[in-house]
Amino acid sequence: MKPSITLQVEKCDSTKSLTEWLSYLETLHPQEIELGLERVQAVFQRQNLSQLAYKVIVVAGTNGKGSTIAMLESILLNAGYSVGSYTSPHLRHYNERVHVGGIDIDDASLCRAFSRVECARGNTSLSYFEYGTLAAFDIFSRHTLDVVLLEVGLGGRLDAVNIIDADISVITSIDIDHQDWLGNDREKIGFEKAGIMRKGHITVCGDRHVPESVRTVAQQTGAVLSVLGEDFDVQRHGDKWDWIEDGKPTITELERPALGADCQYDNAAVAVAVLQQLVEFPVDSVDISEGLERVQCPGRFECYSGEVSCIFDVAHNPASAAVLARTLSKDPVQGQTRLVFGVMADKDIKQITSHLSEQVSKWYIAAPKVQRAAEPDKVKDVCISNGISSEIVDCFGSVTEAFQRAQEDSEANDRVVICGSFYTVAEAMAQ
Repeated sequence: MKPSITLQVEKCDSTKSLTEWLSYLETLHPQEIELGLERVQAVFQRQNLSQLAYKVIVVAGTNGKGSTIAMLESILLNAGYSVGSYTSPHLRHYNERVHVGGIDIDDASLCRAFSRVECARGNTSLSYFEYGTLAAFDIFSRHTLDVVLLEVGLGGRLDAVNIIDADISVITSIDIDHQDWLGNDREKIGFEKAGIMRKGHITVCGDRHVPESVRTVAQQTGAVLSVLGEDFDVQRHGDKWDWIEDGKPTITELERPALGADCQYDNAAVAVAVLQQLVEFPVDSVDISEGLERVQCPGRFECYSGEVSCIFDVAHNPASAAVLARTLSKDPVQGQTRLVFGVMADKDIKQITSHLSEQVSKWYIAAPKVQRAAEPDKVKDVCISNGISSEIVDCFGSVTEAFQRAQEDSEANDRVVICGSFYTVAEAMAQ
């Protein structure tokens, strides 16, 4: 008698370390990114997993995905619910991508999950992200979870996460990024992100200027669209804020989100709108306020104070660079702002550097250790073409070197800002 798929998967084991597994994953697929669901769907079916959680929330968007998931996770945990989350990329350790109960998953659990995915995939080729996504699903299915939060890696419609039918979908924002895969305008990008919608289920949208493509997909799909600025909103008074529904304060006197930038109020409003749909897992205003006060999301205007303060921010596209620039302008320093900057070559470097230029006294440009990184000399040329003086732009052989030099050059009341890419922030954080 042929054994079941479940037994086949359970018999798979491995003595590989997590480092060995991650190195192996990088060799499996010729392309870093290959959108499409056929391969990952086939392996997922062979995994024969039980449900991931009682409720699954899928979060897409150009910016704000990680922050919104962190807020939802913090609030739900504060209310006493069991929560899993899957986000990407990581900053320090791969384990950050998978949380159970708010804690990074341990090496052993990841290795066992990778081994089971390896058994299930057979000869099917999987990208690094697809493999990790299926491993996260495997881990969640082995816990009894109330809610699982899943972050879309790229786009939505053809992203590996989208093989799961979400109970609630979220689109945090829609802006120009990843044009090679998603299109070069907001309508095309909106169409891709709207692919996570499901018939009869709510989609919470945190973009105040929703592309028509999103509304069209919602209508065609039969999804229910709830939009920031239309169906719900933020009303601020000092550091406190109220959540507005249908033009009226519904949840009042909420605490400021612990994540620094003003855009986090909108992300918090989106999180509250999602929570209003989780009727099986109610939260009150105290749960929300305490969750927002405690929320942590590495690399989102993450500040380390001292004689010279350091700010780590994963701003890596024009929209997030504009938010970072506004946040810096609202919190000026007496000294200089020194920017350690490393960016991917496929980004709109001209727009990113233009947004940041007025807030930066000195540029320290370097390439993080990934193939997609832009050459520092080319980034410097773009800066100069934006009218930035060549005298305040220096290039370095590594992010580590650039960060160290920025710190050495700094005096009391200066600050060092690190941004441009998750990889740039990760390399600087390692110091």
